[in-house]
Amino acid sequence: MSNEFIRPIRVGVIGAGANTRKFHIPGLQAIEGVEVVSVANRSRESGQRVADEFGIPTVYDDWQDLIAAEDTNAIVIGTWPYMHCQLTLAALAANKHVMCEARMAMNATEAHQMRDAARNHPHLTTQIVPAPFTFGVDATVQRLISEGYLGNLLAIEARSIGGQFINLDGPLLWRHDMDLSGLNIMYMGIWYEAIMRWVGEATRVTAMGQTYVKTRKNAAGMLRPVRIPEHLDLIAEMACGAQMHMQCSTVTGLVGSLDATLYGDQGTLRIDATDYDNNLLFGGRRGDEALQPLDIPAEERSTWQVEADFVKAIRGEAEITRTSFADGVKYMEFTQAVNRSLAEGRAVSLPLLA
Repeated sequence: MSNEFIRPIRVGVIGAGANTRKFHIPGLQAIEGVEVVSVANRSRESGQRVADEFGIPTVYDDWQDLIAAEDTNAIVIGTWPYMHCQLTLAALAANKHVMCEARMAMNATEAHQMRDAARNHPHLTTQIVPAPFTFGVDATVQRLISEGYLGNLLAIEARSIGGQFINLDGPLLWRHDMDLSGLNIMYMGIWYEAIMRWVGEATRVTAMGQTYVKTRKNAAGMLRPVRIPEHLDLIAEMACGAQMHMQCSTVTGLVGSLDATLYGDQGTLRIDATDYDNNLLFGGRRGDEALQPLDIPAEERSTWQVEADFVKAIRGEAEITRTSFADGVKYMEFTQAVNRSLAEGRAVSLPLLA
């Protein structure tokens, strides 16, 4: 066994939201040699509830005290994006490994700061929690593309439409609030992250979006502006030569879909990600009459194992591939480019120069 395996990995958790409680804490606690030793949440009371639920011995009132404490060598960041950069920089400066919840940051500038700090601490593991909803088909799609199933890739259609009517009177949620979520828009960054795994990144993007409910009440009952689109269409030129159209929406009453279709000159692949745990893949080639279900070999069907991946990387057993800080920067640059296009009414080139 390596020294890192013998030496316990002691994790402090900052921000114990739904994902952290459902996946990250129990996932880490299930791994031999890993201890979740501390937690800091938005209030002492909520932090104590999490500690009581999972048997975590120490609750901190201040996240700075948690990071500074000598009882941890790894930090899990489960807050909303507004704190991701600040917490990551502090954790790395304290010589601690970092697993940060998606989306990576508020904007591309923060993402660059996080990536640069990680590069300055190459002995530390850094990971962004990956978008999991195409894990089941990623390897098969990658293989089929490499084998020439599509021929030359020409076009990509991706949709994330929820199927609900717009909530006209709902409260201001963190995903509506640019002060908490930054430039991130609905499932846009998640879809782009998945598409990058298959075909690479975009080189130019144009976007149009609408926010229909201009103000919503926050938890204190105060009206606050909503600046994040509730319906978004974008067109992107991809480095591989294809054109991509993506639609994200929370206003598509009675029609919902989470799917992507890749069109080539010799074949078509359609990914249905509606059920995260049971992705469906359909395909057809020139001469076929319709798309047919495609088999996904068991050895290619990956599952959520972000906590195990994080620990393996710390122990030197594997490298982080889903999702590295370098890939996180790419989807945050795309996110910023979309927002720039919305604001300025023009196409924006990638990667961003400033």
